Amino acid sequence: MDFAAALKRHVARVEQGLDRYLPAATARPARLHESMRYSLLGGGKRLRPVLTLAAAELLGVTDDSALPAACAIECIHTYSLIHDDLPCMDNDDLRRGRPTAHRQFDEATALLAGDALLTEAFFILREPSAAQPSPAQSLVRKRAPAAGSRRLIGGQMEDLLAEKKNNATAAELEFIHLNKTAAMIEVSLVFGGLCARTTTSNIESLRVVGRHLGFAFQIIDDILDVTADTATLGKTAGKDAQADKTTFVKLHGLEASRRIAQEHSEAACEALHNVAGDKTFLHALIEAMAVRPQ
Repeated sequence: MDFAAALKRHVARVEQGLDRYLPAATARPARLHESMRYSLLGGGKRLRPVLTLAAAELLGVTDDSALPAACAIECIHTYSLIHDDLPCMDNDDLRRGRPTAHRQFDEATALLAGDALLTEAFFILREPSAAQPSPAQSLVRKRAPAAGSRRLIGGQMEDLLAEKKNNATAAELEFIHLNKTAAMIEVSLVFGGLCARTTTSNIESLRVVGRHLGFAFQIIDDILDVTADTATLGKTAGKDAQADKTTFVKLHGLEASRRIAQEHSEAACEALHNVAGDKTFLHALIEAMAVRPQ
């Protein structure tokens, strides 16, 4: 398998889908739709939608029936980034190598663009494929809790609260990472399984893969914040340390964080063994994430 070519193929499908599903930049109100497209189509690794497509393909999906679910995931992810960058949250000026939405437009427009992307995800989930209808009800049942107050938004709230503490614990940090980051990576893989209408056992295995992969991804992000530069990250480097934010590096140190991230990556690969099919691409993707420059 040519991993780079396979990844490029999946990313291209996502880019085309996002452009197709989102309202045109000229649709009224044009400023809102321009802002939505600016943030959503402005680059990024597309990790989460690629995981959805790859999981569906692993389980036998050969058409575009998983594409709406993949694009909905990316809408949710981008909404969370827009809000995370706002002055009332992380107050960042740079995202994906460009000015953040509230810097490019204004704070109110960015807030509404994030709200609109979250709402748009529900509409996209109802999009049927040419071959078969999307399992929309199952997707919404999984998606809503993952993006809600107990997981994604709850993780963001706990993250903000932890910034005001000088004695945040490892358990509190685990809650933040499990819900702010791992929840959406977990549901990305589960979405692929649901689109493939696979077994409950496979869905559970994909959930475990996503949980470990999400932890590894966030820990590596914590590491990169102190080891990489702004140009490499596409966002402001060193902000966590400047804000004295609770991170794995702060609590455990750099080398221990690297070890813990590797352990989660290995656990993700081990859980993937329980899913039938050709896992070559997903294994390679997990490994590529684990060896990001640290």
